[in-house]
Amino acid sequence: MISLEEYLANGQTTVSNLLLKNYARLGLSTFECMLWLQLLAANQAGNDFPDLVNVAESMGIGKEKIYNLLGDLINKGFVVLETVQDEHGRQKDRYNLLPAYEKLAVLKEQERFQVEQQTEEQAIKKMYQSFEQEFGRPLSAIEYQRIGQWLDEDHYSPDLIALALREAVLNQAYNLTYIDRVLLSWERKNIRTKQQVEEEQKRRKQILLQKEEVKGSEELPEVSLYNWLKEKDSDAK
Repeated sequence: MISLEEYLANGQTTVSNLLLKNYARLGLSTFECMLWLQLLAANQAGNDFPDLVNVAESMGIGKEKIYNLLGDLINKGFVVLETVQDEHGRQKDRYNLLPAYEKLAVLKEQERFQVEQQTEEQAIKKMYQSFEQEFGRPLSAIEYQRIGQWLDEDHYSPDLIALALREAVLNQAYNLTYIDRVLLSWERKNIRTKQQVEEEQKRRKQILLQKEEVKGSEELPEVSLYNWLKEKDSDAK
């Protein structure tokens, strides 16, 4: 049975689960990934240029196989063989493993972009459906073209266009001309998000309320400043 001292003396290798979950999607075979992990283990132990013969023995494969695997890792851009200077100014070789992390970062960024693209496509589809639902009819070719210009040329987001549609519906203006004016008004005020639209609506509402308060105060009847209580006191005498 292995002792705790021996277990701790052999150290541990820290690797991101993202790499373990995505190595196949990155284009690594299981043997290539295992070799990369062996190089990582050596690197974290302070040896950035381990003997591949020892690595082959650990993996239970032959020397020819290990060299072929290393060549594949280098050709695929997961490992870079570098020549650097040590602290004494002497040249030495090392395996740079950082490119694997860079490839992983690119993969996750591509996934994020795909998710955002799918989300935007769904938002656009929902927006078109909202137009037809509120207008009570299918959109014409010209209307599709105009809405497409808002998206592609003016770069309005589907959510912003949907909010402008809601503004038009509230004012019973079922036409694109009114919606276009709303979008232009928001653009002049640098309003590009739902939160900014809501803030602008609150601001407008406060202005209207203030105007109503001022108007209400102006229409109040004049009230005499006569002190009726004083007159009652004098009568009592």
